[in-house]
Amino acid sequence: MGMVQKRKKTHAGDTHYARKYRVRNRTRDLDQIDDDIQKKSGELINQPVDLEQAGMAQFYCVHCAKYFINDHAMQCHFKTKVHKRRLKALELEPYSIEESEKAAGHGSYVKAKKRVMETQPTKEEVKAGKRIKLEEAPEKVKKMQE
Repeated sequence: MGMVQKRKKTHAGDTHYARKYRVRNRTRDLDQIDDDIQKKSGELINQPVDLEQAGMAQFYCVHCAKYFINDHAMQCHFKTKVHKRRLKALELEPYSIEESEKAAGHGSYVKAKKRVMETQPTKEEVKAGKRIKLEEAPEKVKKMQE
């Protein structure tokens, strides 16, 4: 009788498969999202129709950098933990090269400021003129969060 053969693991050690999945699931970094919020949030909410994107690029969450198929899916996303965690992560100003140099002793270090983040306005509110606001958190809120 022969020995029981051990089953070979599929694609074990094939780095090109791992790289493919790592790149496909890549999302935008927090500093890129913060730059989008500050400069072009209105443009991202009111995008022209694009047949290649989900929902024809009409339902886009600026904070998470995701497209949704309809408004109901996007409104449900605003209530999820994933979206709330992203809002919490965006409360602090993004880390910059200047900040790292100051922390290393090449200048006076200034601690990153906390901001108040709210969920993005709807398409109708954006058309009426409402934008995503980036305002500094009041002192009472800062002390309670620390």
